[in-house]
Amino acid sequence: MRTRLQDYVGEDTLHWGSQPVPLTKIPAHAPGWTVLDRLYFHKGTMYIVSDYPKLVPKPVHITSKGRRIQEGNVNIPDLEPTEEDLRVISTREAYGLFGQQAIRIGGVTFLVNESPQFMTHMYHFVAELLFGLWRTYSSLDPDLEVNGHTRLAAPKRICFTHLDAAHWRDYAAMNQYVLRAVFPSAILEFSDTWEERASLKNKTFVLDRVVFSDRVAAMHSEVFVKTDRIASVAYQLKSNFGWWNTIRMPVLEYSKVRINDVAPPVPVITYISRQGWGRRMLREHDHMRLVVGLYKLRDRLGYEVNIVELDRLSRAEQVRLAARTTIMMGVHGNGLTSLLWMKPSRRATVIEFFYPKGFAMDYQWTAEALGIKHYGVWDKETFTSPNVPPRAYPEGFQGNDIPVDAPTVLDLIERRLSPDELDMIP
Repeated sequence: MRTRLQDYVGEDTLHWGSQPVPLTKIPAHAPGWTVLDRLYFHKGTMYIVSDYPKLVPKPVHITSKGRRIQEGNVNIPDLEPTEEDLRVISTREAYGLFGQQAIRIGGVTFLVNESPQFMTHMYHFVAELLFGLWRTYSSLDPDLEVNGHTRLAAPKRICFTHLDAAHWRDYAAMNQYVLRAVFPSAILEFSDTWEERASLKNKTFVLDRVVFSDRVAAMHSEVFVKTDRIASVAYQLKSNFGWWNTIRMPVLEYSKVRINDVAPPVPVITYISRQGWGRRMLREHDHMRLVVGLYKLRDRLGYEVNIVELDRLSRAEQVRLAARTTIMMGVHGNGLTSLLWMKPSRRATVIEFFYPKGFAMDYQWTAEALGIKHYGVWDKETFTSPNVPPRAYPEGFQGNDIPVDAPTVLDLIERRLSPDELDMIP
């Protein structure tokens, strides 16, 4: 006689009996960024069930081996997926493999198929990974509101298939701060959980909805080749104007940002100094001239000026300051990731100092994707989109002898904040 437990097929099981295996649907896709409804997992391999395989994106544009990328990206061909990683199979093949049911992993899963290589860096974790995941997912909500309110369900879990629990936090503890603020109920799963599921040889799992991220897969996109930013590939998926506010506003609330803070009565200029960092610093006399000039600008025009080293501020203080900042400036570096918490506006600006002839698109692309104007500075020369230089890392780029002409920067600030400049902005 069968027991009640054997008779019971509940929410944790997807049972199709003698019917065809339910198909996998792909409501959103760009290389490296894919939403899949009903992604199957069996003996360590992921399966897309489709009777129309030509309509499914190429596996190389969905996933990879998830291993470390060598300098110069020379091993990318070796990281391409095989049938051990992902297969596209018909309903008939799926029935032969899976039988009549699968263990259901309910809700939304953010699945990160990436090595630990970049994860312990806030820019890569928040401004690339979280940015790309949310852009991809938010493309499913055409009614997403300007304030970020959405009908989309929050992820139940975030699964890092190639990371252990010790290799996702950054030195400044901002990764975990942001993640706990935005998705406080999400369960974090790591490689051991993924391996445990793979070890259950006679079991098939099906994930209700997966927002799938893969760095190597994104690197196969022509958009990535132009920008060197994997998030730029996800950005090709259309979303509403307020899409980033779904992430930004919970972080501001978590940091106790007040409504008045995001609309200060006077422009707020924040210079993020790296002079105590020991790497990638301005010439000391150029730094001092800039500081003196900023304070004179404050006294003459009434602007608020903040000269800060972020490692001397708490995480909440960093967010609160960025949220009220009109113009943020500093040498190319992780501190500029704080631009994520700025309020986009016609005046909002990021000014980034580079060693002359050097340029990286990290903060330039991110700022402009969020509606914030970006200027690069090479000593006495400034540039902005669309006339930005090619990526370059000359000798001195990472050094401590970066020149910047204070009058050039101060003039740029005045122009950005002048009424005449605003009249010229479309």
